[in-house]
Amino acid sequence: MTKFNHQLVAWYSLNARDLPWRNTRNPYQIWISEIIFQQTRIDQGFHYWHRFIDRFPNVEQLAKAEEQEVLTIWQGLGYYSRARNLHFASKQIMSKFGGVFPDTYEKILHLKGVGTYTAAAVSSIAFGERQVVVDGNVLRFLSRYAGITEPIDTNRGKKLITNLARELIREADPGTFNQAMMEFGALYCVPRNPDCINCIFRDDCKAYAMDAIKEIPVKSKKVIVRKRFFNYLFLYIIDQNNKHSFLMHSRGKGDIWQGLFEFPLIEDTSLLEPDALISSEVWQNEILIHHPVFYSEYHDFVHQLTHQQLHTRFFKVQLQTVNLEMINPHWIWVSEENLHTYPISRLTLKFLDTLFKK
Repeated sequence: MTKFNHQLVAWYSLNARDLPWRNTRNPYQIWISEIIFQQTRIDQGFHYWHRFIDRFPNVEQLAKAEEQEVLTIWQGLGYYSRARNLHFASKQIMSKFGGVFPDTYEKILHLKGVGTYTAAAVSSIAFGERQVVVDGNVLRFLSRYAGITEPIDTNRGKKLITNLARELIREADPGTFNQAMMEFGALYCVPRNPDCINCIFRDDCKAYAMDAIKEIPVKSKKVIVRKRFFNYLFLYIIDQNNKHSFLMHSRGKGDIWQGLFEFPLIEDTSLLEPDALISSEVWQNEILIHHPVFYSEYHDFVHQLTHQQLHTRFFKVQLQTVNLEMINPHWIWVSEENLHTYPISRLTLKFLDTLFKK
């Protein structure tokens, strides 16, 4: 075994976090962990992994569930396509693999939502297959270690690092090696201000020798953030017990938060002022007939997604009379009591928390 592997595995044995999906070879549990933590920090997603496994302990239970319930369990994690893909893939496993989790990289790669990274992680950790896992942590760690200045967000840069990882993994246990690589990048070779002075790889790190830790890894592409303006209508009634019921609808395909529930929405080129809202087509044609009481108070939030910045305004509108025949057929009544059965975005939850705390 090479000096690098010795150092890495020794460090991992002493410093690895004690996480439940690392104490098992169960491919289902490892798969769930890899999907959850693709774009979620360990401290944020730890509770969600337990909640997901508790509710759906195996592939069969996940495949039998309704999509709405899967999204509700996932609620708050974001990137909801991950949950929909998990659900779809569980049905694939039941129909194509007889309910048995596929045991090779190539077979796992056929599952919905699974790319080369996830297939390599599950096949190496659960089945000992010699596949390298190259995530953001590994890209950063190895590009610094080898002094690779090719941008890591290009095919050439990723190929250089993947080939280096393949050389390093040859004499190591694949599952241990891959987890150690990811863990070292996550805990030690961090994006900003890594503790290079005390790093076990300092003497062999090319970026450290070149005084280029801040410059490596190199990225060529700048993320373009799209601004959108959402005007939400919190249309509600209050019953004799002073409980709210409000109108919501499920977001359709082809946009963020597909399948999640939200309030009636007017998307525009800006946030609307009250006068503009009251004169809008939605207000005049779908709300005015219910004798609305418009409250001048509204709540503004800026919600940041990876590639979108949402400027949102929530208008509070109480309906005095409700003509059910004139309600938009895509809208449904949701009560405070049954809200928990509907998947909603973190933004919607933030507004409701603000509202009901008041």
